Amino acid sequence: MPIAVDIDVMLAKRKMSVGELAERVGITPANLAVLKNGRAKAVRFSTLAALCEVLECQPGDLLRWEADVPAEPVVP
Repeated sequence: MPIAVDIDVMLAKRKMSVGELAERVGITPANLAVLKNGRAKAVRFSTLAALCEVLECQPGDLLRWEADVPAEPVVP
């Protein structure tokens, strides 16, 4: 997926656990894990805003775009 999620980076910078962040944001640790592992299909702006408020960061600190790099063709 071309959108990378850097919640782990911000958690490390803030010295905060996933459980603490989930509690303070008001989502389940399982849903936060889906988001932070890049498996989420979408994120609500209200959730993104809550993450930014708790982590004291900007949305761009949590999300970034990565271009898909096409695989090299295999030449026999």
